[in-house]
Amino acid sequence: MSEDHRCLLVVEDDPHLAETLAAAFARRGYEVHAATREEAAIGLAQRYAFTHAIVDLKLAEGSGLGVVKVLGEKEDPPAIVVLTGFASISTAVEAIKLGATQYLAKPATAREIETAFGHRAGMAMPEIEAPQVGVKAQEWELIQRTLAETGFNISETARRLGMHRRTLARKLAAHRAAAEGQETVEE
Repeated sequence: MSEDHRCLLVVEDDPHLAETLAAAFARRGYEVHAATREEAAIGLAQRYAFTHAIVDLKLAEGSGLGVVKVLGEKEDPPAIVVLTGFASISTAVEAIKLGATQYLAKPATAREIETAFGHRAGMAMPEIEAPQVGVKAQEWELIQRTLAETGFNISETARRLGMHRRTLARKLAAHRAAAEGQETVEE
């Protein structure tokens, strides 16, 4: 394997998001392997010498922290970025203790994730230029945050946002269609 060979493990239980991440990093020259469950991710971690990993904290089956632990214990551990829609200080500290390089809240762009790969303990996080956030982006962030708070219950999210359930469903469908091919990672 050449020194500039980059092998990435993507651990994400949302198939659409996993595919988006895999495509974004494949375009950046990474060899990408993906898993949707903790058990499968650990199997891949034991089989390949990953240089980088993106691990979702909350998986439908298992925990991303178990994967971080296995990767962090390797003789030559990869740069690990933990992504989550459920950020908390305690899980961030635990992820870093287990070997994560950085902990990012969703949504995060592929550029932000790649910048986070370069972070090391004790270093200041490199500056990430914040994009201009428009009204639609702010609305989308509010929708995502509310979805996470309601456990992704569409009806309850719509109620809390004061909109009709069908309107919310249309916005979600339109955003997903618009995001096809883009590198923004959202849950």
